[in-house]
Amino acid sequence: MKKRNLLLLFTLVFTLIFSTTVFAAVTPPELIGKAAISVDIDTNEIIYTKNIDSKVYPASITKLVTALLLAEKKKSTDNLTYTKNAKAQPAYSYNLNIHPVAVGDTMSADNVMDGLLLYSGNDIAYMIADNIGGNPTDFAKMMNAKAASLGMTGSHFVTPNGLDDTNNDHYTTSYDLTLLGRAAYKNDMVRKSMGKKTSIIKSTNGPVATVENRNKLLGIDGNIGGKTGYTLKAGRCLVSIYERNGRHIIGVVMNSEYNLPKDTKVFEDMTKLINFSYATQAEVLNKKATTLKTISVPYKVIPFIGPVKTINVPLETKEDVTIYNNDVKSQTSYKVNVITPWKLNKDTSVGTVNIKQRDYEKSYKLYPMISKSTLIKDNIIIYAAVAIVLIVVIVLILLLINKIKGRKNRHRRIRF
Repeated sequence: MKKRNLLLLFTLVFTLIFSTTVFAAVTPPELIGKAAISVDIDTNEIIYTKNIDSKVYPASITKLVTALLLAEKKKSTDNLTYTKNAKAQPAYSYNLNIHPVAVGDTMSADNVMDGLLLYSGNDIAYMIADNIGGNPTDFAKMMNAKAASLGMTGSHFVTPNGLDDTNNDHYTTSYDLTLLGRAAYKNDMVRKSMGKKTSIIKSTNGPVATVENRNKLLGIDGNIGGKTGYTLKAGRCLVSIYERNGRHIIGVVMNSEYNLPKDTKVFEDMTKLINFSYATQAEVLNKKATTLKTISVPYKVIPFIGPVKTINVPLETKEDVTIYNNDVKSQTSYKVNVITPWKLNKDTSVGTVNIKQRDYEKSYKLYPMISKSTLIKDNIIIYAAVAIVLIVVIVLILLLINKIKGRKNRHRRIRF
């Protein structure tokens, strides 16, 4: 009896521990950041959401837009000139914090890119703005045009480096930053720079300098790139891109805590967000082999003749229709072909059901849950009656033929 109780107790404890572990792995994380999102880059599926359309300030994450324009307008070996606007930028600039750069000095575009994304130089951003846009104002127009082309409808940019102390018109949303981060990841020059832990750069007349990436998560648990940011208005923010087992997920955490001198909170937020995003699974919206939609279709009981009846054709998918559970409403639409009831086959698709959620879209084939044999079963009495009538008609015809033949034979005998 004691052994049985011990075994029962052990089983209960094991079950509780296992259940708690599983539950913890799929429970949405509690984040300090006031807005956050994760998206599967390969499928565009939105996994986690928190205030994703709320207005936030991007701080130095802005430099991803600046980086894209640099990559599009310059080759890595092209030279850019250091400008007065760049020289005037505050701390966390290459000129003030690494070594002085003279106005008119030059740097190669690949060095400029690393100074922008790894060190996050405020002056480097203005150097790019002046060289590509002619001046910061015109470059801002290019930034906003680029954002619009990416579908960033909730964003507006004023400065190339994200400093927002003097204006409230430099803003974005965490959802928009997933579009920006995805574009950055798909650009070879930007992706290569984001993925460097350190880089050796220099201006033409300056000494060699080593800059380190401010993304503390780079190279850890599949982190392959991203961009940090901070201003008093923006709080600590971070965009990170991950690759695990061939699957790419982008995470965005905005307005988190800047706990100096450690500066760990935003990175802890991101780690929680990404671990959850890889661990959780999409929920079943509609199970396979269950009716999704029913179509009423007219048909003739006897092909080409009639009478006309209507049959309800239930439609199913042969795989589960899934979507992640989040705050973004999905839209379902159906496209059903013209159905010919007498050609119904359970293994022949008759249309599609389309699931859309922002940039995510997937179509599933629809199949009828009945075949033409159903029509026969539904009208078996009519077909039986028709068969009986046909048999009677055939018998009567045969009798008539025999009777006619009998008369002809009698006439022949009378002649002889």
